[in-house]
This record gives sequence, structure tokens and C-alpha cells, in this order.
Amino acid sequence: MSLQNSSKINLILQKWPSGTIALTRWFNANGISSQLLNKYKESGWIESVGTGAFKKANEEIDYTGAVYAMQNQLGLSIHPGGKTAFAMQGKAHYLELKTKYSYLYRHKDEKIPAWFRNQKWNIVIKHFSSNFLPKDLELIDHKVNNYEIKISSPARAILECLLHASTAEDILVCYQLTEGLNNLNPDKVNKLLKSCSSVKVKRLFLFMADEIGHAWFKYINLNDIDLGKGKRSFGKNGTYIDKYKITIPKNVKEYHGS
Repeated sequence: MSLQNSSKINLILQKWPSGTIALTRWFNANGISSQLLNKYKESGWIESVGTGAFKKANEEIDYTGAVYAMQNQLGLSIHPGGKTAFAMQGKAHYLELKTKYSYLYRHKDEKIPAWFRNQKWNIVIKHFSSNFLPKDLELIDHKVNNYEIKISSPARAILECLLHASTAEDILVCYQLTEGLNNLNPDKVNKLLKSCSSVKVKRLFLFMADEIGHAWFKYINLNDIDLGKGKRSFGKNGTYIDKYKITIPKNVKEYHGS
């Protein structure tokens, strides 16, 4: 390899955050041709992790290093959300600290690259696609090792949890997580709820925040939030809440009253 090419790879390695994936398009944008990229691979500087995706030689890559590439190099909205976002921010008091799952959310019109889907990560990835919220609303920067990725803020994360809550136990966990959300910004919550298309999520969230009695709840403008029509049931033989026209699982009501 020529001295010039060696100098190029050294500059690239300095620019490339350790522990992350780099894609062919990123190398090309930084003046590295596909032909030169193959030479770096043959020389042992970089290793392929799938078509068009690479890691630094001998590095261990966490799935978040792949999320970094998808967000920053592909412009995707895919992000750790729901329970995973709570855990990453140290707010998952009622979740297992060492969970075997990571929950990734993306907009419905986005496709996950094959190199990510086919990779064997050290954790099971659960994918959710939905457009129930705008793709970029209330995503925040979160530092992982020496790089940053976008993850759901606590306010967005609880709505993501509620979207996929399908059992009485799921709903109880959401209630417990909502208990810890005593410092939410009501303006941001109002914006999320106005933008949210899921009646289920909005009714359950408002009931929980109201029942818990968070101080910020009094600043939520219910008149601006579309709660749909008719009654909704989220638990057989549950407790009916007339204010939000929902039937909630008995375990939630019993938990709050204990």
C-alpha cells in the first residue's frame, strides 16, 4: 500500500468513532473509493460486517454502534425506545437491569439494512415500526462510550411502551414507569399528545398521569387532544374509568390503591 493511501486510512480511523459501524457511502463521502476500501480490507485495517458495512479491525461492536451508522449515515429515525430508552437513562426501576432484549423503533416507511438484520448481536433486538408519532419528535442525544445516538426521551418512551402494551402486566409496568415521570415538561407532553395518533396510548397515559397526580398534569390541555369516541377496554372484568371512558385491568387499580 502506498504512503498516501496509508495516510488516508490513518485520517479515516481518527475520524471514525471506535465501536461504530461505517458504511461504504461514508467512506466515499470522505474521499475513499470502493476500490481503495477493498485494499484496506485486504490489508487488515477494516473488517466487513455485511454488504456495505465495516468495523475497525479487531473491534467488538455493540448494536448501538450500528444504530449510530443508521442514524448518522443513512438518516434513519431508528432508535432505542420504550423500555430500552428508560433503561439507558437509568429510569427503569421496575425492569430487569440486565434484560436480554433491546427495543428499537422506526418510522413505518423505513427499511432496516440487511447487514443489521443478519448480524448476530449479543442481545435480542425487538423491532417496532409505526407512525403514531412524528419520527423525530422528542428524540434526545445519549452518549454511549465515545459516540452519541438518538434515543427516546422519557415522555416519548412511555408512549412507545403503551403502544405495545397488550397484557395486564404490560399495562401495570407502564403505570409503574409513569410514576417515576415527575419532572416532565408539560409543553413537550402537550406537543407529543397532540401529535399522537393512537387513542389507546393517549387515554391510558392521561389516566395514569392523572391518577398518580403528577404536578405537571394540571398544565395538560385536554381540549387540544383528540381522544376519539366511544369506550375502550384494556382488560376483561376490569375497572371502568368514566373520565377517560376506558376499562383498565384490575391489577392496575389494585396497585394504585395498595
